[in-house]
Amino acid sequence: MSQHEISQVAGQTLNVHPVAGRIGAEIRGIRLEADLDAGVLKQLRSALLKYKVIFIKGQQHLDDAGQEAFAQRLGRPVAHPTVPIKPGTSYVLELNSDHGGRADSWHTDVTFVDAYPEISVLRAVVVPEAGGDTVWANTASAYEQLPEELKRLADRLWAVHTNDYDYAAQRSQVADADRRHHRQVFTSTVYETEHPVVRVHPETGERSLVLGHFAKKIIGLPSIDSAQLLSVLQGHVTKLENTVRWRWSAGDVVIWDNRATQHYAINDYGGQQRVVRRVTIDGDIPVSVDGRQSVTRSARPKESEAESA
Repeated sequence: MSQHEISQVAGQTLNVHPVAGRIGAEIRGIRLEADLDAGVLKQLRSALLKYKVIFIKGQQHLDDAGQEAFAQRLGRPVAHPTVPIKPGTSYVLELNSDHGGRADSWHTDVTFVDAYPEISVLRAVVVPEAGGDTVWANTASAYEQLPEELKRLADRLWAVHTNDYDYAAQRSQVADADRRHHRQVFTSTVYETEHPVVRVHPETGERSLVLGHFAKKIIGLPSIDSAQLLSVLQGHVTKLENTVRWRWSAGDVVIWDNRATQHYAINDYGGQQRVVRRVTIDGDIPVSVDGRQSVTRSARPKESEAESA
């Protein structure tokens, strides 16, 4: 992987600077906007497929509308299936630490539905003085680094993903407000979807692991065996060699291939405020090594506590 790449497209220079050995690159000399040159946009997508996550600093000119307009150049934006959009927008999901927006466990966005987003575009609005970094992991290199016997096993496995997972168990500390937000909003409709543990990327052909905190159980295994095997595979994803960490500044935009990554928002900033806004691009239904597609098995409104008592 080169240390510095420069692509000259339509009179504009795209500077690509790898950040870590297996994932991540900073793009310099670019202004994100709805009328971004088609050639530059093509180079941006190529960098995204290669590096899995790209970081663009200094995009303070973007507001919610500008972020949505730019995201539309990458594909079809979609709203989150359960969490309400930010008022005044069409697709923006706001993650505000003052209102339960602390995504501090490893996950791929929205894998509890079948065609989960292919791309996420995240913009930093308010950042803590210290802390609040995000870490991404390359799930394709994680698969590639598996021992051959474990690869062959993973190729055959399927797992159930759900948004009704054990929220508190994934975290060292959970505020009551965050717990209520998860129960009342995030799981207002409960989804269960069957995904292959290994999917084939529709553009690169790479195989990657589909895991993270929405993965509830490996189909066909007893619960204890499922939990242990999920832990083993997830441990390969989050090896430090497969990760990149980003220190946010207000105005930063990060774009990642949600089909080949997981991420974790580090919850180390206490009572400081952290606000980021995300637009996701509609994805395709994952395909397994043997050609089968993921299937959503159920999507049902969650019973209220009074009804289930």
